[in-house]
Amino acid sequence: MKPRVSFITLGVDDLDRAMRFYRDGLGLSTAGIVGTEFEHGAVAFFEMQPGLILALWPRASLAHEVGLELGPRSATEFSLAHNVSDKAEVDLVMQQAGAAGGRILKAAADTFWGGYAGHFQDPDGHLWEVAWNPQALPQE
Repeated sequence: MKPRVSFITLGVDDLDRAMRFYRDGLGLSTAGIVGTEFEHGAVAFFEMQPGLILALWPRASLAHEVGLELGPRSATEFSLAHNVSDKAEVDLVMQQAGAAGGRILKAAADTFWGGYAGHFQDPDGHLWEVAWNPQALPQE
């Protein structure tokens, strides 16, 4: 397997609410909810960067697709990270997430590893870290 991630799919409880959070609150671009003509097909896609798509899909549809029982949510299963160019951008994204309805778990602060980071949850409880890592600055 080549080391590549093309899609990150987040299971959500309320697709409309989740889409509004990411589109209106965080400013991510989307064509909106598509696939509503198919049972278990409604989904929203956001291009994060070339070759990487964030998908929001109802948890019930995801469970149906893979043949698993719909279980309880757990925020500690994984975390997504958004690396930015400087400390001020960390603060800006954290403020944006909070204003959009995200739950700020840990305010941005200097880290033990020499960076600056904060953590929030989206409306479905998914964990996000917003970080400035001086050893791994994003390519703009």
